[in-house]
Amino acid sequence: MQVKIEPSWAEHLTGEFEKSYFEELTAFVKKEYQEGKVYPAPKNIFHAFDLCPFEKVKVVILGQDPYHGEGQANGLAFAVDEGTKLPPSLQNIFKEIQSDMAVPFVASAKKGDLTRWAEQGVLLLNATLTVRAHQAGSHQEKGWEQFTDAVIKALSEEREHLVFMLWGNYAKAKGAHIDRSKHLVLEAPHPSPFSAYSGFFGSRHFSRANDYLLSHNSTPIDWR
Repeated sequence: MQVKIEPSWAEHLTGEFEKSYFEELTAFVKKEYQEGKVYPAPKNIFHAFDLCPFEKVKVVILGQDPYHGEGQANGLAFAVDEGTKLPPSLQNIFKEIQSDMAVPFVASAKKGDLTRWAEQGVLLLNATLTVRAHQAGSHQEKGWEQFTDAVIKALSEEREHLVFMLWGNYAKAKGAHIDRSKHLVLEAPHPSPFSAYSGFFGSRHFSRANDYLLSHNSTPIDWR
């Protein structure tokens, strides 16, 4: 099956596109777009991969679903387009960065497009890459999880010294596919307002990631 995805990812994931589950997933997603409103826009389903080729990945931040509200999801986990009001989880991510890295945070800045991170090697990966409008979790258990498991497994097996940030129980479960002898796995509660004060705040994942990258002769991420 021909899939429009960045060439290096197409090479490493080519076997997935030929499997029956992916054909069934593709048929389901196409039907969903035809029958109603689905996020993100079709051109942005693989946006995270397009901005961050396989060999350039340094950090993987794993989300669950795309945002399901109007004008939010853009294909990058936790991100929104420039000028869009920051969702609460992203506000909390920025607050943790401010505390951890001593960088300024202005909630009204509306700079939620995290392309600047993706271009430095941060794969902003949702476990499920599409969602029906206003129906959280509506595209779960349709095949996306198997596909993103394959993504994580390929990175774990074929790369070394990556940082995986797993926030919340859903993301932590995906960590089963990561070789922790080769990579740094950082776990914390989800940055949602419902759980951020349970350990996401103060986790210092961003400085810890940069320290790890530096210790393995890799350029750290500018998290501003």
